[in-house]
Amino acid sequence: MVLLLGPLLTSCSSDPSDDVRAAAEAFLADWSAGDVAGAAGRTTDPAAATALLEQTATDLSGAELAAEVGEVQVGEDGAATVDWTATWDLVAAPDWEYPGTLSLTERDDRWGVAAEPSAVHPELAAGQRLELARTLPERAPITDGSGAPLFAETDVVNVGVDPAQVTDLPALAQALAAATGVDAATIVADVQAAPAGQFVPVITLRRPDFEAIRAQVYDLPGAVFPPGTRLLAPSSRFAVGLLGRVGAATQELLDESATDGAPRYAAGDQLGLSGLQRQAQEQLTGTPGFTVSVVSADEATDDAGQVVATVEPVPGTPLQTPLVPALQNAADAAVATQPLATHLVVVRPGTGELLAVSSNEAANPSYALSGQFPPGSSMKTMTATALLGAGALTPQTPVACPGTTVVDGREFENEDQFDLGTVPFTQAFAESCNTTFIQQALALPDDALSQAAASYGVGSEWDLPVPVFSGQVPSTSTGTTKAADAIGQGQVLMSPAQLALVAAGIASGTPAAPVEVVGGEPAGPAPAGPGSAVLEQLRPLMREVVVSGTAIALGDRGQVFGKTGTAEFGTNTPPDSHGWFMGYQLGGPQGDIAFAVLVEAGQSSSAAVAVTDAFLGNLG
Repeated sequence: MVLLLGPLLTSCSSDPSDDVRAAAEAFLADWSAGDVAGAAGRTTDPAAATALLEQTATDLSGAELAAEVGEVQVGEDGAATVDWTATWDLVAAPDWEYPGTLSLTERDDRWGVAAEPSAVHPELAAGQRLELARTLPERAPITDGSGAPLFAETDVVNVGVDPAQVTDLPALAQALAAATGVDAATIVADVQAAPAGQFVPVITLRRPDFEAIRAQVYDLPGAVFPPGTRLLAPSSRFAVGLLGRVGAATQELLDESATDGAPRYAAGDQLGLSGLQRQAQEQLTGTPGFTVSVVSADEATDDAGQVVATVEPVPGTPLQTPLVPALQNAADAAVATQPLATHLVVVRPGTGELLAVSSNEAANPSYALSGQFPPGSSMKTMTATALLGAGALTPQTPVACPGTTVVDGREFENEDQFDLGTVPFTQAFAESCNTTFIQQALALPDDALSQAAASYGVGSEWDLPVPVFSGQVPSTSTGTTKAADAIGQGQVLMSPAQLALVAAGIASGTPAAPVEVVGGEPAGPAPAGPGSAVLEQLRPLMREVVVSGTAIALGDRGQVFGKTGTAEFGTNTPPDSHGWFMGYQLGGPQGDIAFAVLVEAGQSSSAAVAVTDAFLGNLG
């Protein structure tokens, strides 16, 4: 607490105004420091002053006072006044400043501050108190690519527990857990830890979701269901990995927002909990305002009070994303067809704009952007880039595709050890022949794969509001590790978002840094790209995958190009595998789009191809 003071003067000065000023400054110094007893002891009625200052501390809870003394006037009747300026540092609100006047009287050669309500505020009278109402502006919207808001106030039901009505807590917790999916032990612990009479939240559901479980929970003793509204996206999974969610402020967020120890927000505020909603917190939330009123201290009265100060809240600024709802909805519907954790990211070729970021209920939505997974044979787009760029072969070059190949004593095989004999490189790519790619890649320089991947942005340090893992392709791998890297195993890792960016770079010929916010700072320099000569050879290879190869199920989805991938992981025997498909569609209903699909533990690429098929089918 700060008090701006001039030098304190001793009593019995030749000029009584010096003594008056010193008395006023001492009173204000104690009050500003939170020393109510000390401040009250410098007044004409310590008991009344104690009650007044304690009430003010309650009315302006957590606020800190800074005071500056102004003009002093001393009358001939043993009375004086001191002008002062109060500046209240309100909690999570702008400062409140106003001029005031202290009245002082002299008794027994000592000046005391009059213990009257006007010492706190000039409009405050006996029987009254201050009432502070803090308000946040309506949260600024996050919009889609067209500028339409993506979040709206939505009816919800807050499923919770009233401890006073509970007759059998374990049974109640089990029943709520069965209906909502919230852990029963967590419900029990939260109820037991809650203060008496406090509502204990379990989960907040959109109204239709609550109606679906109403019959299971409505008559449970102790369960209560207060309605409300929340700022929500069109659906519970709508681009949640990018957009995030809005909800009641957590202590972590309050601490995170603090500047010099002072929180910017308050408990109960609706804030961004994750994603862009959190990363753009200040931009979207705006600045709080407040109203201070003088009201009756008698709560039984209907006195609305007198407003003595108002600062209007300042709205935030909208944040535009490149998301396309039609693509997002099609992606959400497609990933929902899979019971396994599944992600689908869509990118605009040539711009890097993220058009859809989708994860199903089984998935951790952050993994669509920041997950780190071996890409399996999807990596062959980059291995082929290295081979074609080095002039090691052309699409027509005959290459061996044996069922197995051995590198430094380790055997690598094709799926089910299929053996194509000697075939054009185009066919080896379309059929995803591991042995071909291993044999060919081992003849390349050790950094060739990482350089080819980097030409599409893999390994870049993207600077984004919501992190995107740009992938990892080592530059020093040799032997068996280099062989495994060539087919997307070994030490190669990729996120669905980055693999979609690779596909977009192949489609457009101009790889781009990812874009999450329209008009935002670039995430980094645009990747160099492998050059048109390489891409003109690579694109027909990817088309052949769909026409006659491992993704032939997509053959009727228009001009689709792509690459499947099956990536082993874990320690099980036989190992588990992720399923991938990455590619692009030209001239579709939403124009040219690039995308990547990951089905975690999908065991083969066919699961990812099926999700891709559903996605493209949903577009019409």
